[in-house]
Amino acid sequence: MSKDSSTAGGGVQKNKRKNLRAPILTLRVKLDDGQKVFFGYAKNISASGMFIASVNPKDPGQVYQVEIPLPAPIYKTIQCTCEVIWNRHYDRKCQHEPGMGLQFIDLTADVADDIDRWVAESGEM
Repeated sequence: MSKDSSTAGGGVQKNKRKNLRAPILTLRVKLDDGQKVFFGYAKNISASGMFIASVNPKDPGQVYQVEIPLPAPIYKTIQCTCEVIWNRHYDRKCQHEPGMGLQFIDLTADVADDIDRWVAESGEM
């Protein structure tokens, strides 16, 4: 896949993502705000954040502790704080699935390197 993505009008829009991301095989991710535990399904991940598919996405600005089991070849469970940056609710007219974009807040450099390595070995989206 190229670094550009097509827009609905047929034009080309420059991909503004800072980090490469890769599909993460729809893993169950745990979000914890200290009161409730929310499980969603991670669809892609990068060293800066991830997309979680959910028919009940959380609101932007909310902060959670997240637990992400990275699959092979890393085999590591990542725990860090994240913030909901955007959400998309279900709309039958929309071709994109509902969910939310999370930004990692306190990811250590070692863990970010693990994610980058996993993305590189899994293939860029």
